[in-house]
Amino acid sequence: MGAFISKFWFMLFPAKEYKIVVVGLDNAGKTTTLYKLHLGEVVTTHPTVGSNVEELVYKNIRFEVWDLGGQDRLRTSWATYYRGTHAVIVVIDSVDRARITIMKEELFRLLSHDDLQNSVILVFANKQDLKDAMTPAEITDALSLHSIKTHDWHIQACSALTGDGLYDGLGWIAQHVTGKAPS
Repeated sequence: MGAFISKFWFMLFPAKEYKIVVVGLDNAGKTTTLYKLHLGEVVTTHPTVGSNVEELVYKNIRFEVWDLGGQDRLRTSWATYYRGTHAVIVVIDSVDRARITIMKEELFRLLSHDDLQNSVILVFANKQDLKDAMTPAEITDALSLHSIKTHDWHIQACSALTGDGLYDGLGWIAQHVTGKAPS
């Protein structure tokens, strides 16, 4: 019954849809993040080849969320998904200190892409529930986030497994893409 009312409500008052692309290196937790937000539970995932796409409704705002594969050979295809993107979520494996510089290079490559000039950037510092996870401050420094002057950005500590911090990050995106606090 609730689904019917929700669909009827959106027919009467269509919500603007915003596009989000989710990027990060392989095993950062992108797909787990997407499905924790979409279904509210952790699902068994496999390495993403290509992309997954789901629609999320958050406080009356519709998001079309594209989860892009993070393996080295797939990162060159990320740009094909950028057109029309309102927000980019960069998922960082907070315990993967060895590859943080690779993600920094990928981040600055995507920031320079023409299709993302008006996009906001959310960095999810994932796996904060694990021992030896880098803090958001450490990740901010490692990614040189303070040097980003062309995009609004925010870093959010989170755990895709527990859900901690995920809705805080989504709320930040909602506020920045709509220009107002979500109701």
